[in-house]
Amino acid sequence: MKALEGKVAVVTGGAGGIGTAICEALAESGAAVVVGYNRSKTQAESLAARLPQASLPHAALAAPVTDTAQIEALAVEIDQRYGRCDILVNCAGTTRFVAHENLAGLDDALIDTILTTNVRGAFAMLRALHPLMQRTGNALVINISSIAAATAMGSNVMYCASKAALDNLTKSLARALAPDIRVVSLSPGLVDTEFVKQIDQAWRDEQAAQTPLKRLAEPKEIGQAAVAIATSFPFTTGTIFSVDGGRPLK
Repeated sequence: MKALEGKVAVVTGGAGGIGTAICEALAESGAAVVVGYNRSKTQAESLAARLPQASLPHAALAAPVTDTAQIEALAVEIDQRYGRCDILVNCAGTTRFVAHENLAGLDDALIDTILTTNVRGAFAMLRALHPLMQRTGNALVINISSIAAATAMGSNVMYCASKAALDNLTKSLARALAPDIRVVSLSPGLVDTEFVKQIDQAWRDEQAAQTPLKRLAEPKEIGQAAVAIATSFPFTTGTIFSVDGGRPLK
C-alpha cells in the first residue's frame, strides 16, 4: 500500500511547472489528486488523465483562487465527489519581473493582483476547504512559498513581500488549527521550470553559480519535498521547509 493511498489532495495552480510536479509526486504516492486550475483547463485535464491511477479517481477542477464564490463551489464539489480533503497545496501564484528600484513599475493593479493571488488566495482556499479538512482529523496544508520571503531578492518587491506574508500566515494558521490540521511552507529556490528555461541562459547560469550546490532545483524535487512533508514529517507544523540548494547562504 502506498503512503498516501486513500488520501485526497487538492493542488491549486496544478497545471503549472511546479504544480504539475507536485501533482505527479502525490499521485505516485497513492493520493487522489484534484488538479486545480484557473485558465489552464486543457492542461489540467490532460494532467489528471495521465496521472498514475489511485484508489480514488483524479480530477481537474476550476480553482480560481481570487474568486471566493467559485472556491466555495469547488469545496462543495469536492465534498460530493470525495467527502474529504486530506492535503491542500496552495501552489497558485503570480508575479512579473520589475526591477526593485523601479517603484513606478509596481502599479496598484499589479500590487493588488500579486497580493490577492499569493496571499488572500491561499487563505481563501483553506477557509473554503477547512470543514472538509477538519473532518479528517489529520490534514495538511502546504503553502508554496519562496526564498524571496527571507532574502528579499525576487522578481519584484511586492512578490517578495507576498511570500513573506505567506510564511507568516503559515505560522499563524499552524497555531490556530493544531492539532487537526498541520500547516507548512515549502520554500524553493529558483526552480528550472519551462518558464525559467525561457529566460536568458546567462542569467540562469549566474543564478546557479550563486547557489552553493551549483544548480537550480528540478520541479520533481519540489514534488518529492511535498510528499516528504506529508509522509515523513508528521510532527512538523508552522515551519519553513527549504529546498533551495543553500542559496540564502550566499
